Amino acid sequence: MSIFSQLFSNTENSHLQTLVSEGAFLVDVRTPAEFEGGHVKGSVNIPLDSIPFQLEKFKDKKNVIVFCRSGNRSGQAKFILEQNGISNVTNGGTWEQVNELVK
Repeated sequence: MSIFSQLFSNTENSHLQTLVSEGAFLVDVRTPAEFEGGHVKGSVNIPLDSIPFQLEKFKDKKNVIVFCRSGNRSGQAKFILEQNGISNVTNGGTWEQVNELVK
């Protein structure tokens, strides 16, 4: 790992940790079956394909962190939310990464 990617990773983790400690809305965008197999304490399960139909749940949230198995679906969720005027969204990557910050 390069110095740059290490620094970026540490900076990103620090940012996520701050958002978590400030009570960010934690949204797992995996399927319900994946969510049942293990999830972040305090997170809600809103699968990626249902996000466009549940935008009200994101309104008036100070910060939102979306995450999934690999970071791909959460990237898509962030894009969908931003396209619908919700700009305070952070892609947290994998649910395991976010889980480490919540413990």
